[in-house]
Amino acid sequence: MNYLDAVIQIAYIVSAILFILGLKMMSKIPTAAKGNLISSVGMLIAIVATLLYKFKHPEMGFVTIGAGLIAGGLIGAVAAVRVPMTSMPEFVALFNGSGGLASMLVGVAEYYKLLGSADHQMTFISLLATYLAILIGGVTFTGSVVAYAKLAEKIDGKPILFKGQQLINGLVLALLLIGAVAFLVDPVTPIAKLAFVVACVLSLILGVLVTIPIGGADMPVVISLLNSYSGLAACAAG
Repeated sequence: MNYLDAVIQIAYIVSAILFILGLKMMSKIPTAAKGNLISSVGMLIAIVATLLYKFKHPEMGFVTIGAGLIAGGLIGAVAAVRVPMTSMPEFVALFNGSGGLASMLVGVAEYYKLLGSADHQMTFISLLATYLAILIGGVTFTGSVVAYAKLAEKIDGKPILFKGQQLINGLVLALLLIGAVAFLVDPVTPIAKLAFVVACVLSLILGVLVTIPIGGADMPVVISLLNSYSGLAACAAG
């Protein structure tokens, strides 16, 4: 391990510590603002470490990374100024959804990177993480969009129920499990490719199905749950 590798690894450890410390502080009102700032610093350190890693691997698109940072930063800055505090729950829901969608897209990118490689080699753990990233990420994205729509009164906040709802939910889950088996056994077969695409679609549908039966008054609880899903999806994608 050379000097740069050591710096990168230390930076990741420091950022992880700051994340944990920030989350701890955000659990209490008096220290919540400071905790948010500390977590932001941790994320900044992680981003800088990732950019340092890029210099060791020139094949990574620096322009693409920079464009994403600038676009995301501008959107976040504008939203932070223009969104009123009374609309913060809806805004958080959209944040959760964005995180879920990002994790899902990472999973899709990793799979097609596998298909484009010469040896088609990926460990079982990596395959499982990829599938979980698209599954949890898809559910988080559409579930968060529904939560936002209910909180913002874009759709009726009352629970949406229909006959056979639980049966449909069970069928979707069963298909996702079957797809997981097909994908994990051999991810490069035509059946596995189809299973992956179907899983992407079904995960988006499942996010809607599990959120619409919940009333608008309970959406903050749903958002908290989806927030944890977003974190799990990010872990799988990572």
